[in-house]
Amino acid sequence: MFFKSREKVEPEKKTPSIKLRIFVWCVDLFMLALVGVAIYVVIVFLQMPSLDAILHETRPAAVVFLDKDGNELRASNRIMGTPVSVETLPPYVWQAIVAIEDKRFFEHGPIDIRGITRAMLSNLIHGRFAAGGSSITQQTAKNVFLSREKKISRKVQELILSYWLENRFDKNQILDLYMNRVSLVGGMRGIDAAARVMFQTSANKLSIAQAAQIAAMLKAPTTYSPLANPEKNIARARIILQEMVRQGFISLNQARIAAKQLAPATPATNTNIYRYWTDFVLDEVHSMIGAFESDMYVFTTMDTGLQEHIADILPSKVGDYQGAAVVMNTDGALRAMVGGTDYQESQFNRVLAMRQPGSSFKPVVYLVALENGMTPDSYVNDSPFAIGDYNPKNYNSRYYGDITLATAFAKSVNSVPLKLTETYGIDNVLNMAARLGVGNKLRREYSTVLGASEMSLLDLTTIYAVIWNNGQSVRPYSITKITDFKGNVLYERNPSEPIQVLMPQTVEYMTQLLNDVVQVGGTGHRAVVPGILGGKTGTSNNNRDAWFVGAVKDTVMGVWMGNDDFTPMSSKITGGTIPAEIFHDVMK
Repeated sequence: MFFKSREKVEPEKKTPSIKLRIFVWCVDLFMLALVGVAIYVVIVFLQMPSLDAILHETRPAAVVFLDKDGNELRASNRIMGTPVSVETLPPYVWQAIVAIEDKRFFEHGPIDIRGITRAMLSNLIHGRFAAGGSSITQQTAKNVFLSREKKISRKVQELILSYWLENRFDKNQILDLYMNRVSLVGGMRGIDAAARVMFQTSANKLSIAQAAQIAAMLKAPTTYSPLANPEKNIARARIILQEMVRQGFISLNQARIAAKQLAPATPATNTNIYRYWTDFVLDEVHSMIGAFESDMYVFTTMDTGLQEHIADILPSKVGDYQGAAVVMNTDGALRAMVGGTDYQESQFNRVLAMRQPGSSFKPVVYLVALENGMTPDSYVNDSPFAIGDYNPKNYNSRYYGDITLATAFAKSVNSVPLKLTETYGIDNVLNMAARLGVGNKLRREYSTVLGASEMSLLDLTTIYAVIWNNGQSVRPYSITKITDFKGNVLYERNPSEPIQVLMPQTVEYMTQLLNDVVQVGGTGHRAVVPGILGGKTGTSNNNRDAWFVGAVKDTVMGVWMGNDDFTPMSSKITGGTIPAEIFHDVMK
C-alpha cells in the first residue's frame, strides 16, 4: 500500500494591525522622549549654579553712614536693603505681595497648577500673553538663582529650583527670601531698598498705601514705578487694595483710607552732596578698624542741614572756578565737608588738597609776637622788606609806615610778619605751627611766613579752631561710633584731655586781631554776620588761591577757591571777596 506522507503545516502568521503598530511606535517614541527629557533635565541640572553658594553669596561689606542725629545719609557698597522677614514686618506689607502675586501661596506646592491653568485660559481668550501663573516660589527661584534669559533650559531650572526650595524651606522663609532679593530699583535688591528710595523710610515703617505701591512694582518695576509712572503705579495699587480686602487681609475702611493716601513717590535727596564727606569718613573707618567683612553702621558728626546748605551755595558762588568748604566745632567735631562743586564731575576732595594758604597763615607769626610781649596796640613799621633775593611787596604795593600790630593784621600787610619773623626767628614760627598741628609740613624758609608752604583747608581751619577753643589743642574727628548691624560696638570715640597750646592772654589778643579783620576797613568785612567772632583772609601769588576762615560762636568754617590746575583766577578774586561772601551766606 502506498500511503501519502503527511506534510507539517505551519500555522498561519497573523500580521499586526496598523493600529497596534502605531500604538507600539507611540510607546517607543514616548519612552525615547522620556529618556531624552531625562537626559536633558540631567544636563540642565548639572549646569545649574551652586545653590548654597548663592544663598550665602559674598559681597563687599555695606557701610551705612548716619549723621549726628542718627539719620541715614547714604550707604556704601549696599546692594540690598536691610533684611526683612514675615515676622518683623507689619503683616500688610507681605500680605500686599501675596494678594497680588500668589494668593494661594500658602496652599499650593512649588507650582500652582490651578493658577497656571487659569493663566493659560486667560491668554487663549485674549489671544496674547495677558496673565502669568508663576508662584512666588518660582519667582524666588528666578530672582535669586537664575538669569532673565527666556530659554527652555532656564524654565526647567526654575521648576527644579522651585521643588528644591519648597523641600528645604518653609513658606515664610521662601517669602522672606523673595522680599529680600527681588530687584525693584537701581540695581538694588529687596523691598526695603525700594522703600528707602521711593518713600525715604524702611520697609517696617511702610503704610498700607505705600506697601501696595511697592507690591505694584513687582509686575514690572520700571513700568509701575511710583517715581517714573505714578499713574500706572497708583492704578495697580488700587487693585491690590481691593484684593487685600477680598482676601481678608485688611478691612474695607482701611482700604478706603489707604486709597486716599496713594501718591507719586518723591525722589530721595541726591546723596552725591554727601559723597565727599562719606569718602573721607570711609578712609577714617579703615584707619580705625582696618579691613572689615561685615556690614556696619558708622555714626558721624555731620550736620545734614549745614552740609546741604553749603552744597547749594558753594557752586553758585564760585561759578566756573572750583571751591571747597569745611566746618568744625571748636572741639574738633567736623560738621560739614564739601570738597568741590560737583562730585559727579570730580571726586577729588579739595578740602584735603595741598595749596598755598597765603596771608591766612599769618596768625601763626603774630601768635609768636604776642607770646613774646607784643600787644595789638604795639607799633610796627610797614615798609619794603627784603632778605637775600626775597623781597615780596604788599598788595597793590602800598605801605603805611608806622602802624599798630592790629592795623597791620587787619590790612594783611606783608612786610610786618616778615620783620616779626626776623626778630623772633623762623624756628619759633615753625614751632608755633607745630604746636597748632601743622609744623612738620612746612618748609624752613621766609616765604612760608607769607603762606608759600602748602597745607590743606582742613589743616588751616584746625589752626584757627585752636585759637577759638581758648588755646586748647584740637584734633578733628568725624566718627563717634561704629557698630555692626546687630548693634555690637566695634569702635567708640574716647576723647583725650586737650592740651593748653596757647596762654589765655595770647588767645585774648589774637581773638581781638581776628575780630578787627571783619570790621569796617578790614579785609574780611564781607563776612560779617551776627555773632561773628572774627576771621582771616588769604590770597596766594597771582590769585591762584583765595581763602577765608572765620567763626561764629563755637563753629569754625574754612573756605577755599581756585583752579585745580593752579592757574591764576583771571577775575582777581581774593580771600576777602567770594570766600568771605560764602562764609557770610552760610553762617547768616
